[in-house]
Amino acid sequence: CRQALRSTVGPEVDFARAEREHQLYVGVLRGKLGLQVLELPADESLPDCVFVEDVAVVCEETALITRPGAPSRRKEVEAMKRVLESLNLNIVEMVDENATLDGGDVLFTGREFFVGLSRRTNQRGAEILADTFKDYAVSTVPVHDSLHLKSFCSMAGPNLIAIGSSEAAQKALKTMQQMSDHRYDKLTVPDNAAANCVYLNIPSKGHVLLHRAPEEYPESAKVFEKLKDHMLIPIANTELEKVDGLLTCCSVLINKTSEL
Repeated sequence: CRQALRSTVGPEVDFARAEREHQLYVGVLRGKLGLQVLELPADESLPDCVFVEDVAVVCEETALITRPGAPSRRKEVEAMKRVLESLNLNIVEMVDENATLDGGDVLFTGREFFVGLSRRTNQRGAEILADTFKDYAVSTVPVHDSLHLKSFCSMAGPNLIAIGSSEAAQKALKTMQQMSDHRYDKLTVPDNAAANCVYLNIPSKGHVLLHRAPEEYPESAKVFEKLKDHMLIPIANTELEKVDGLLTCCSVLINKTSEL
């Protein structure tokens, strides 16, 4: 964590606390929700490797191995590729040297993709994603003031986009709404970082939402608490946020039955 990339200089990461928070995150997915969790081995030479979301985009049976925008992260794809191959997914590798794509810039709504064009993701990366997932519309959204598109938005339900209240976040949402043939509901939260949450639809549990803890973002937590149809699980993420990590960053969700 100490060498991890960060967009702003800030306080040191408390490594022990970061580890505890990550174990709680994994514990919720595995213990509370009964999901199968595959943990990639840590690689001390790759300080950003905990942010697995950036190196793969998985939709149905296909996994796109990305080409991360930060050159120091390119080797992270190797461990991810091995794990996804072991799950018998169709693997597509982004090998074009002109392309960059971080999974943190990819918002899949269940019916289409929005791809943030940011410091880490370019037009060519978005085109390769569109070629890979031909069944879905792909629209690009300029991202200026944040690291990734999902730094200020994510899906909070089957048709519900959680969005931060900053001007840049609201402008990006407007762009997404204009580009889509579909009308999404929106859930605006006061804090951009809190708009990054993890939505799961689990057969035995229904709508599940992992969102930032009230002690971190009290006003945003109040907004999530209005979602009466969801099982709400607050998760603290204070340490990884210091190096730009949010809740979706630390997992790649794969919808497969449990015969693995």
